Amino acid sequence: MAPSGRVVAAGGAFLRRNKKAALELTEEAARRVRELLQAKGESVEGVRISLRNRGCNGKSFVMNYVEKGKENKHDEIVLDKGVKLFVDPRALMQVVGTTMDYVDSELASEFVFYNPNAKNTCGCGESFNV
Repeated sequence: MAPSGRVVAAGGAFLRRNKKAALELTEEAARRVRELLQAKGESVEGVRISLRNRGCNGKSFVMNYVEKGKENKHDEIVLDKGVKLFVDPRALMQVVGTTMDYVDSELASEFVFYNPNAKNTCGCGESFNV
């Protein structure tokens, strides 16, 4: 395997391998992230997704803005529906395949993560373990 997700083919030529994104966004999540980034202005590059040890089941998702020039070179970059997400490398193996949604109801407006790797979740859905 060569750097940058390229595979070396016979004869030494590089071929780009297609890989599934670590995280996917629904249309609603992408729309809301675009709104938030636009409100922050040109100094913000995207949103970083990471995990924090907290909650009754161990881990919960954390979102932070990523300012231009302050990107972490080890982050997994996901470009989906016009949104740039930076996935913390320490969280990557625990969030692969996750779908990020945005739910706006009478009771709450929030980002919701559907993580197929979660073995257990707490009753309120704020934390999980793998």
